[in-house]
Amino acid sequence: MSLAVFSPARLRVSASSKVRRLAVWLAASASDRTGGMTLVIWFATAHALLWTEILTKLKAAQDVHFDVAEAFAWGRKFQLGYGKHPPLSGWVAGLWFQLFPAANWATYALAMTTVSVGLVVCWLIALRVVDRRRAFFVVVMLALYPIFNFKGFKYNPDLLQLITLPLVVLAYLNAFEKRTALAGVWLGLAAAAAVLTKYWVLTMIGAIGIAALIHPERLAFLRSPAPWVAIATLVVTIAPHLWWLKRVDFAPLTYAGDVYALTDRSECLKLVLGYIGHNLALLAAPVILAVLALAWRHPLAPARVWARGANHGVNGSQALNVWIIQIVVAIGPPLGALAFVIYLKTDWGISLFFLVPLALIAMPGLRLPKIALVDLTMVWLAITLAVLAAAPYIAAREMVDYPNSASGYSARSELARELTEAWHQRFGSRWAVVAGTTEIGDPMTFYSPDHPATYTPNEIWSSGLTSLEEARRLGFIGICDTTDERSAACEKWMAANTAGAENLVMRTQRFFNGHAGPSTAWKVYIVPPAK
Repeated sequence: MSLAVFSPARLRVSASSKVRRLAVWLAASASDRTGGMTLVIWFATAHALLWTEILTKLKAAQDVHFDVAEAFAWGRKFQLGYGKHPPLSGWVAGLWFQLFPAANWATYALAMTTVSVGLVVCWLIALRVVDRRRAFFVVVMLALYPIFNFKGFKYNPDLLQLITLPLVVLAYLNAFEKRTALAGVWLGLAAAAAVLTKYWVLTMIGAIGIAALIHPERLAFLRSPAPWVAIATLVVTIAPHLWWLKRVDFAPLTYAGDVYALTDRSECLKLVLGYIGHNLALLAAPVILAVLALAWRHPLAPARVWARGANHGVNGSQALNVWIIQIVVAIGPPLGALAFVIYLKTDWGISLFFLVPLALIAMPGLRLPKIALVDLTMVWLAITLAVLAAAPYIAAREMVDYPNSASGYSARSELARELTEAWHQRFGSRWAVVAGTTEIGDPMTFYSPDHPATYTPNEIWSSGLTSLEEARRLGFIGICDTTDERSAACEKWMAANTAGAENLVMRTQRFFNGHAGPSTAWKVYIVPPAK
């Protein structure tokens, strides 16, 4: 056999032929009605599984974030609200942990399942606006968006909005198109689910309202039953939560006012600029990678990806809705924060920019070659596998670089196990209540096999999972973190409410791959059950 068979030129031709066949298959599968949905579900499932494994390795040296532990604690008792937030994120966590154990990997699986369900919903949104090839391209862009991978590691109300807010947008696009009472019911239910996730969703609901009012086809929509049925359905569905809100004297609103109100306008401006810069930086990753996928094979032929004229792959009317909604939620919160001098957290942008890839891909002048879809998918796969391989090294390196990061590496899980054992030795019963800040109490709920309910002193927006009266009756363990700036207030409360308690100082320290984390001292107050 001639050695020419193995020449580099022939290998390049063979590889190029395989890539072209893959591109044809991927584009055909994405374009087929049944095949497209199946492909997206498989892609989202692979994303969830791979990134659950990545996050489990990346965070191996850390306990779960206290937001995750808080959601777990809420899910132990289904209520109409939890002091700081509406109830849906707690309900979802409660259902999840009826199926899975209270283990670190299960929290990352919950987070990645959340964002992957969001990917599927975003696919359904995209189908209302662009053709199937573009819709799948949008999904891959979102999978490269750090919110849907690295930054999505902690399950909390912000992350759950990556399902509920896309559902609201999907229901709105459906109602705008069909204009029926049934479409209005679905829109109202989706809006209710969003409101029951976090009140921040009112920014998106407001943006949808603005889109409905300024869209050229607004009169046809507003004269239909859809918007009015949606409003009625929303009010009826959230009525029980509104009753709860009144019964607790609007505690979540008090919490927001106490925690996020500012008096210094210059500090507010810095936070707003930080919010803008942070979210632009996160969006840069999927946008730049998409541009490279579109252009790198034809760097000198921009006409291959950009051309004038009609584009039958874009629904102009629905694209306009998406552009309006995304513009409003992009500029509204920063302007509102400046106007009302509010602490604008960077994490509040987690749920607001999932429409950016669709808004860009829906530009009529953009042409999307089949090969660009396979290129971007291969980029996603290469990055994912590379991070999976590097995750153990990254975890060890982070602990070496930030050895005194108490919030990340303090061994709260070890403390929970030791305190559970101490309670059992003394009283021979289940540890029922822990008293402490959210950052220490909720990890005890998560990591202790007894899963004690958390009572949070000095907060009027208590979760409602237990009470001081119940804590005194059942007995409790109070904990003050000596590294916390609120330690003095914690110790003052303990002095006033733990008469007859056994006082201890316990130390914990985590070791990972031969590296030591911070040694943390905890002041512990063991209050026996009432006789």
